[in-house]
Amino acid sequence: MSDIPKPFIDFTQNYPEIGQAYAQMGHAVHSAGPIDQKTRELVKLAMSCGAQKEGAVHSHTRKALEAGCSKEEIRHVVLLLLPTLGMPSMMAAMTWVNDILDKGSE
Repeated sequence: MSDIPKPFIDFTQNYPEIGQAYAQMGHAVHSAGPIDQKTRELVKLAMSCGAQKEGAVHSHTRKALEAGCSKEEIRHVVLLLLPTLGMPSMMAAMTWVNDILDKGSE
């Protein structure tokens, strides 16, 4: 992925064993159940939005696109935050998602 943040690249270079263990854990949990990749990425995007983690929202938006999710599906995930988390949280997440989605239309 070309948009991997420099701090994450630096971390994995400075701590390669930890970076490798982290990647292996990610692979293990993704392959542990019956949920398809596209759905997994939408779930991870929703969790990142709910946790208000801007970097994770950026990352999981990119991963959702790579998994075949449409911009409309991604934005729908964000809209679903509204009744549970409220307008400010939903709007923040929408801004972060659009940081990535709008890059492709520039």
